Amino acid sequence: MADHAVEYATATGNDYAEHERTYGLVMKLAKVATAHLVVILISLAIGGVKGDWKICGVGIVLAIVTGVIGAMSPKGSLIPAAVAGVVVLGLYALFG
Repeated sequence: MADHAVEYATATGNDYAEHERTYGLVMKLAKVATAHLVVILISLAIGGVKGDWKICGVGIVLAIVTGVIGAMSPKGSLIPAAVAGVVVLGLYALFG
């Protein structure tokens, strides 16, 4: 095979800054989506175990709001606080 050694940082037409920005957005989306799914699963578990579908509905609405805020915030910085809030809500619903 021919040697195709290319220095990607200096290659013509390679937008390395855009590549890093896209990578950062994908990682943020993965974090927001994971937190969103965790909140929905906890909410559905509350509805299924306790039969408290009102709390489940509140959790799902909170998941939607959390997803939107997390997607809009820089680096998804509000996601851990929202997940912690839903976990507390879930523990209250299960044991309260």
